[in-house]
Amino acid sequence: MNTKPFITATLIGSMFASSVALAAGGPGYGKQSMMLAEATETSSVEATSSTDTVVVDDSALTEIETDDLKYMREEEKLARDVYLTMDQYWGQQTQVFAKIALSEEDHTSTVDYLLDKFDVEDPVVNDTIGVFTNEELQALYNELVAQGKTSFINALYVGALIEEKDMRDILAAINQTDERPIILAYSNLLDGSKSHLQAFVSVIEDQGLTYEAQILDPEEVELILEDESSLDDDDDDHDDEDED
Repeated sequence: MNTKPFITATLIGSMFASSVALAAGGPGYGKQSMMLAEATETSSVEATSSTDTVVVDDSALTEIETDDLKYMREEEKLARDVYLTMDQYWGQQTQVFAKIALSEEDHTSTVDYLLDKFDVEDPVVNDTIGVFTNEELQALYNELVAQGKTSFINALYVGALIEEKDMRDILAAINQTDERPIILAYSNLLDGSKSHLQAFVSVIEDQGLTYEAQILDPEEVELILEDESSLDDDDDDHDDEDED
């Protein structure tokens, strides 16, 4: 049976602001901290000839890169906050929200590391669940939580929608930077979102439903769901759930 819960036209419209092609994910998420450190160390100094060395200032970002980092910081927080809230409503039926919320906490820390490295002001001035500086994300959080409260199935579709949106936004941000530490971090976030989408879809299909893409192209989502590499990279997000 094919089904897709109703999400308001306004909400969906705001998420289709841009369209990007699906790119291959980066290195395994478990190696993220070590590889980020290596990328940071090697990107600060470049040898140019046998007679001189040029020191590259890697702390200066473009306005677009800075805005993307700030948005990504709160977008990962949004995912964490929505999943923690959904777990309060549906935690007795599935552990998927609690498990992925833990992963999203790591994602927010990853972006926070980048903010510190590039001396960018952290937009998260209040880490309380459901509180955001970005007005768009504040409205989105309110809308998604309201939708997810209505039913268990809607909550699962909200989770899948968030992960599709994250992938679209991450890919767009990757295309707007040439900073190696940022690209590496975003690639790992992309891998995580792929794994999370697979986890949500697995629980949806356990309910006897067929998942339909909500933001990305159907062909892109099909490739993601068939990709077994992210299962190996993030097994904890893919534990089979016992459903009522």
